[in-house]
Amino acid sequence: MNNKIIGIVLVVVGAALAIWGFNVYDSAGSQITRAVSGDTPIEAWVGMVGGVIALLIGITKLR
Repeated sequence: MNNKIIGIVLVVVGAALAIWGFNVYDSAGSQITRAVSGDTPIEAWVGMVGGVIALLIGITKLR
């Protein structure tokens, strides 16, 4: 039962983190930075990659 609760929390947190990372990636300031220098903010990568990893771990805990 305890693994199920941890899995649900990881799925919710992972989804929220991935959405936050995409919002940072898609923000106006980030678009300007990408247009000028070609660099993507590290916060966007951390949010998207960390969110997907947490989501995958959460899904495996639910099995």
